[in-house]
Amino acid sequence: MSDLPNLIPELFKVPAADELFSRQAASHKPRILLLYGSLRSRSFSRLVVEESVRLLEAMGAETRVFNPSGLPLPDDSDDSHPKVQELRELVNWSEGMVWCSPERHGAMTGIMKVQIDWIPLNMGAVRPTQGKTLAVMQVCGGSQSFNAVNQMRILGRWMRMLTIPNQSSVAKAWAEFDDNDRMKPSPYYDRIVDVLEELLKFTLLTRDRNDYLLDRYSERKESAEELMKRVNQRSI
Repeated sequence: MSDLPNLIPELFKVPAADELFSRQAASHKPRILLLYGSLRSRSFSRLVVEESVRLLEAMGAETRVFNPSGLPLPDDSDDSHPKVQELRELVNWSEGMVWCSPERHGAMTGIMKVQIDWIPLNMGAVRPTQGKTLAVMQVCGGSQSFNAVNQMRILGRWMRMLTIPNQSSVAKAWAEFDDNDRMKPSPYYDRIVDVLEELLKFTLLTRDRNDYLLDRYSERKESAEELMKRVNQRSI
């Protein structure tokens, strides 16, 4: 440690596999929240989410879907609005998420972004998204594109989420669903299965270890400094 003079030795911790894997595994079903980005009566992002719900529940997950209809624009209401409260309660409940947006003008939709903008980085002492898993998907009206999923990856990182490597982009989504709004067999369908399998695996791997995975030197240092300030103030 002598060649690391900027470190506070008592706050420096070496990552240890024993600590990481000694956590007691939770027995409840993985809790997955799904968000979609269109309010059309036949919304293909919603249909992908509904198909994802069926798959996730077949894999043993518990799911919730947020309907963004009625959610106000950020700053056009405060966080006491019932739809904002509903969304935040679902985020707190969840252990992982699926975000699925159409691509509109080469980007995710405003409806998708509004939902994410209403999710705060912290709520008092709780960080509602930090360390939770995330899968990103998009639907396209034409040829396959990845603009929306790339944007959502940036947002997931900003929200301190563990965004899984796999993703889904469904080209010409209007041709991928039958008259009963069920997704047809295709490589696009298979990719969605892959994404959801991976999401659940990462959720099961990390959900019981978030306290250890998110324990950081900088925050331990900040907490120690705040404690010293309080102690010193009481001694004055």
